[in-house]
Amino acid sequence: MDDQLSLEQSLVQWELDLLQPEIRHSDAVARLLADDFIEFGSSGRVFTKADIIALLQAESPLKLAASQFETRMLAADVALLTYRVRRCSQPPVLSLRSSLWQKRGETWQMVFHQGTLIPG
Repeated sequence: MDDQLSLEQSLVQWELDLLQPEIRHSDAVARLLADDFIEFGSSGRVFTKADIIALLQAESPLKLAASQFETRMLAADVALLTYRVRRCSQPPVLSLRSSLWQKRGETWQMVFHQGTLIPG
């Protein structure tokens, strides 16, 4: 049970890390995302790992706040993490987020992510 709690805490921390400008502009993103990573963006576009890294490198810093994290283990080596994000802007932008994390070897990496805008 402690291992499960520790994994959940790690997954939440990695998601929070990915919201931080200094991480979004660093090599850490490449380590956290699997090579076959896919994202379904709130725009309806599909992004690869290379696409996301390029977009984040060019992005202006954003202030993002995450809350309401829930983790569901789908298998011993696959976890679904869902949460909400608030972009601190005028007007604020709210979205639902979901990520699939998979243990590959000894490392957990994000293999899928989706963001869905919450109508305002």
